[in-house]
Amino acid sequence: MKALATLTLATLLPLVALPTGAEVLKLNGSVEVLKPADAPTRGMTKAAVTKRFGTPARKNPAVGKPPISSWEYPGYTVYFEGKYVLHTVANGERGKQ
Repeated sequence: MKALATLTLATLLPLVALPTGAEVLKLNGSVEVLKPADAPTRGMTKAAVTKRFGTPARKNPAVGKPPISSWEYPGYTVYFEGKYVLHTVANGERGKQ
């Protein structure tokens, strides 16, 4: 019985360290947490982002190869490679002192 308990614990313990799906970003000493329900997630298409979160306040054109573009929403910016979300980043107090 003790061996079974040890085996079960050894099997389940690594699962505790798995990411929860939230992105955490530290800007200027403050921590912003974006939950998947609050912002677009990696792999979503531009069409899916528009359908779920609406039209962005600003669309920045693609630059570089591969083409990386960004859409700005209140509170966060979404970065795309081609038509797929790469990252969603919380907007901080950039430029303010």
